Amino acid sequence: MIENLDTLEINFDTEGLWVLNITLAIIMFGVSLGITMDDFRRLFKNPKILLTGIISQFIILPFVTFIFIKLVNPMPSIALGMMMVAACPGGNISNFMTQMAKGNAALSVSLTAFATLVSLVMTPFNLEFYGNLYAPTAEILQRVQLNPWTLVELVTLILGVPLLLGMWVRNRKPIWATKLSKVLKPLSLIIFMIFIIIAFYDNFDIFINYVHYVLILVIAHNVLALLTGFYFAKAMKLSYKDQKTLSIETGIQNSGLGLLLIFSFFNGLGGMALLVAFWAIWDIFSGVALASYWSKQKIKG
Repeated sequence: MIENLDTLEINFDTEGLWVLNITLAIIMFGVSLGITMDDFRRLFKNPKILLTGIISQFIILPFVTFIFIKLVNPMPSIALGMMMVAACPGGNISNFMTQMAKGNAALSVSLTAFATLVSLVMTPFNLEFYGNLYAPTAEILQRVQLNPWTLVELVTLILGVPLLLGMWVRNRKPIWATKLSKVLKPLSLIIFMIFIIIAFYDNFDIFINYVHYVLILVIAHNVLALLTGFYFAKAMKLSYKDQKTLSIETGIQNSGLGLLLIFSFFNGLGGMALLVAFWAIWDIFSGVALASYWSKQKIKG
């Protein structure tokens, strides 16, 4: 059964893939309706915070994930799923969690926008680099013949275009954009959660039979990502509010994008899809739990 997981394909039709494409684009568009050029200017005025956030998400987390994989030696498809999660930018729900945790909400939104632009290059690069650096996952990449440029095109279409379009709408119609954002954010998140539930339902037997292979790995990997963001920000001597923010930005990954890439390029490869789908559910739970804990703390500054 363990060997089968590396070749198992999770059932997912073309219509479902289109729904996921559109949902992710709407989520990104909804988030970007709250982003202005001033958010970018604030980041560039404080390049230390910007660099800390980008390095934490796109350099340290993928490296730490690679070391973790070398230590625990999971089956190849699961290892590639962990690399996929680490290669994705922070999840859009991180903005809500940061606000709930009494973190730096403005920094969270700004980093989401900037990390989305960086992900157009770094997500394909990290997946290709670490995937080929680890022999068992390199074999999978050779089988699927992953084209990095096609990957860049898809990430640009799903994240980059909605980001720029949303910012353009915000600039032209700020009042209308604010009202629309309040509707789109919760609506798109509900649609995404329904999508995950349907995916689980359509492949219920597969998840029941195999979920125990990824359960502990997802929890451990998520905790590792949260700690990575927090302690790297602390090492860079950022404020406690910024430490909380970067912990959430690094630990709450855009697993929806990861699922889209898996179904688009890896034909729903069992171990990958199973790990990333469970991550999509778990990191919402862990993020809300952590944000609730921080929300009850006295503000340290």
